[in-house]
Amino acid sequence: MKFRFPFFDSIGMPLLCAAAIALFLFESKRPLRKRIRPKLERLQQNASVAATALPALRLLLLPCMYAAAQKAAKYRFGLLHWSGLPLWARHIAGFLLLDYTNYLWHVLLHKSDLLWRFHNVHHMDLDLDLSTAWRFHIGENIASAPYRSAAVAFIGAPASLVLFYEVIFEGCAAFHHSNMRLPFKTEQKLSHVIVTPRMHGIHHSIVARETNSNFSVIFSWWDRLHKSLMLHVSQDEVTIGVPAYRDPAEQTAFKLFTMPFYKQRAWRLPDGTEPKREERYPSHKLCP
Repeated sequence: MKFRFPFFDSIGMPLLCAAAIALFLFESKRPLRKRIRPKLERLQQNASVAATALPALRLLLLPCMYAAAQKAAKYRFGLLHWSGLPLWARHIAGFLLLDYTNYLWHVLLHKSDLLWRFHNVHHMDLDLDLSTAWRFHIGENIASAPYRSAAVAFIGAPASLVLFYEVIFEGCAAFHHSNMRLPFKTEQKLSHVIVTPRMHGIHHSIVARETNSNFSVIFSWWDRLHKSLMLHVSQDEVTIGVPAYRDPAEQTAFKLFTMPFYKQRAWRLPDGTEPKREERYPSHKLCP
C-alpha cells in the first residue's frame, strides 16, 4: 500500500495550512457566534483529540482510498469505468459522486447508534469554530476507512481525483466549521451551491431536528435533493452542542476519548427537557 503522496503532502497540505491560518484570523476578527467557553482551553482540548484523529486520516484513510482507486482501475471496476464517458467527464462525475457518498456517510453517522457514539465527540463541542473541524474521535476516522474506500471503488474514481477531492473536502470542512461572519448576501448566494458557516452552524444545534439536517460537506445540493436542508434558523438562536452533554468538565481529552464506550444519554437537557423550536417556513431561506 502506498503511503507517500507528493501532491497531497507538498501542495495540498501547505494550501490547507494557509487556508486554516486565514480562517483562524478572519473568525477571530469577525466572529459569527458568541463564544461561551475560554478560547485557549477549547483549543487545547480540541487539539488533543485531533492529535490522534488526524494521523489516522493521513496514515490509514488516505492510503486505503488510494489503494481502492488503484485496484478499481486495474480491474476496470466501478461506475465511471463502465460509463464510457470521456476522461474530463469522468473526473467531474467522480468528484460529485465522492461528495454525494460523503453526504450519505454523514447521515449514517447520525442514524447508526454505534457510529453516533464516536461522532458525538465532534458534536459535543460547546462552541463551533475552526478547531471543531478537526475534533473527531479516532474511532470515527478508522470506521470511515472501509466505507469511503468501498465508495471510491464502487465509483471507480481515479486515484489522482481521490487526492484532489480530499484536499477540497478538508478545506471546505474547515471553512464551514469556522466561526467567520461573511457578508450575509454573499453567504446567502454561496449557500445555493456550497455549505457555509451559517448553514453548518444549524447542524450543530442542540435542537434534534436541526442537528439532523444540513449533512452536506461541499455541495449543499444533496440536502436539497433529500429534503434535509434547513436554513431558516438565525445564528443568534442556535445553541451549539448536544443537550445531554453541557458540562465543560466533560470536555477533557480523556473523557472525550472514553465517552463512546459508555452508554449514551437521551437527547435531553440536564433538567430533563428536550430542546425544541417551533417549525417555521420557508425552511430554505438562509437567516442572518
